[in-house]
Amino acid sequence: MTSIILAGGRSSRLGRSKALQAIGGKTLIQWVIDRLAILSTEIIIATAHGEEIPYSSDVRLETVADIHPGKGPLAGIYSGLIASSSSRAIVVSCDTPFVSVGLLEYMTQTCPGFDIVVPRMKEKVEPLCAVYSKNCVAPIRELLKQNELKIIELYPVVTVRYVEEAEIDRFDPEHLSFFNINCQVDLDKARRLAAERKWRE
Repeated sequence: MTSIILAGGRSSRLGRSKALQAIGGKTLIQWVIDRLAILSTEIIIATAHGEEIPYSSDVRLETVADIHPGKGPLAGIYSGLIASSSSRAIVVSCDTPFVSVGLLEYMTQTCPGFDIVVPRMKEKVEPLCAVYSKNCVAPIRELLKQNELKIIELYPVVTVRYVEEAEIDRFDPEHLSFFNINCQVDLDKARRLAAERKWRE
């Protein structure tokens, strides 16, 4: 299965590229690549301008530019799915260094028969830690044409399997898969977590 890393955000709140910030001796995006490489033989990094991002990996890795620049994560998912050689792809953000491999693997095992498999806690869904089918390409294209950029608007027109909180807790009881870096406070917290738990390269 392909994995798609969304790295097209402007990092406006942090003021510099999130993907290249270091935690425990590795960049944020390298943390994500290392996790996804356990599950995927092809990793696609979707960026705003197709810029090259330094990385180290033994798996096939490709950088693609957003086909519809400036239209947010939905456009990144679309661009990644277009480039993917698989019928389904794991989609995660570049700023989620502690995403659970176990949870992602579980979601890939439950995806047959569904266009999207996505975690949900109470009513909050996590669309940037999910599995998407290529069946989503056409409806995403229509949403982008209408300038409707909310990922949640895709859900009513495809088949969705929600992974509920009890399922999530089996693999990630602290829900760190959904902890993302938006500002310096988040980055400092991630560095503390990595140091306390001796998560390193």
